[in-house]
Amino acid sequence: MPELGLLRAPRQVLFGDGTLEALPAVVAPHGQRFLVCTDAGLAATAHFDRLLGCLQRAGVAVTVWDATEPELPLANVTAAIRFARRADVDGIVGFGGGSSLDLAKLVALGCAHGEDLRPYLAGQAVPGPVLPLVAVPTTAGTGSEVTPVAVLTDPDQVLKVGVASAQLVPRAAIVDPTLTHGCPASVTAHAGIDALAHAIEAYTARSAAPPPDGLEGVFVGKNSLSDVLALDAIGHLAPNLLAAMQDEPAARSAVAYGSLAAGLAFGTAGTAAAHALQYPLGARTHTPHGLGTGLLLPHVMRFNRACRAAELADVARAAGWGSDAGASIDGVARLVAAIGLPAGLSDLGVERADLPAMAKQAAGITRLAANNPRILDAAGALEILSAAWHPTTTQPREVAA
Repeated sequence: MPELGLLRAPRQVLFGDGTLEALPAVVAPHGQRFLVCTDAGLAATAHFDRLLGCLQRAGVAVTVWDATEPELPLANVTAAIRFARRADVDGIVGFGGGSSLDLAKLVALGCAHGEDLRPYLAGQAVPGPVLPLVAVPTTAGTGSEVTPVAVLTDPDQVLKVGVASAQLVPRAAIVDPTLTHGCPASVTAHAGIDALAHAIEAYTARSAAPPPDGLEGVFVGKNSLSDVLALDAIGHLAPNLLAAMQDEPAARSAVAYGSLAAGLAFGTAGTAAAHALQYPLGARTHTPHGLGTGLLLPHVMRFNRACRAAELADVARAAGWGSDAGASIDGVARLVAAIGLPAGLSDLGVERADLPAMAKQAAGITRLAANNPRILDAAGALEILSAAWHPTTTQPREVAA
């Protein structure tokens, strides 16, 4: 029998082709004045026209912020919060990829509790509910539409940092796979491999401790409910990502569903080493988030293999790659290569001399490092980074937990 289950999610989650048409009914209970957070590229698309048409049919007064910047610099977030507060909106609609959805969460937070987000970056708890938020993703990867985390770039730390709180979970998520049609192959690849990393890290995270103490915090570890969603996500993502890059509609739907399921899984269980290591990597190289997590993932899996062999075997079976831990690691490595990710960190311009500082930074992101099933101190982080720097030269050791 399952020992412990926990799941945090929006009050409503709609999935399927055409579900964007339900937006009027979804936003109606939350007010009549909404800010839509998106980026300039998406604001010029037919998909955005569909969104505006839905809101207009609901009689909603719409204000648009279309200046979302990649990697979300703190100054960009602050400007969006000030814009929203001047508009005096009742709620927020996030429309786009991870940056737009995370911006929408942070604007909802800033409108409710003030524009200065630095206390939350330092770990202060969000004091209460944020403005009502409806999340509508146009990429399949971040899972941000259902998670309690928003990531931005803090210039003081030269590092991507997260604001994490159950208050940031959107009130509703609408996942319409048709909105991902036409997404560039590279964006599809980076988002999709990131979703696979979400699912695998959620399934192989530390185990959730019994309540009440074990359920404190945002990421509580793997449990019986998150495990079901994580494996379901893997089964949809792994076999369909390459076809989704070719814009095949059925594969697009499968990957969108897999991303959603992975978001629900890690939104409670959490991610771990691959994401902790990606934060300093992304800050140094200014490369897409999913590129980093995907490149690092097989090395993290190898590092964790001895204490998560059974779970990694389950990953292999769910993906259709075999029935043992080694098959899951090899399968991820093959997929990473097939979607065109670089072979190693050295290909991104990372110098070997950079690795110790990156390892120290990653180990200091305790929300993620402490969720890894094997202790991730600076030495362990350096071991993984060294293996990923030039993969033909060394691999992380597999040791008992």
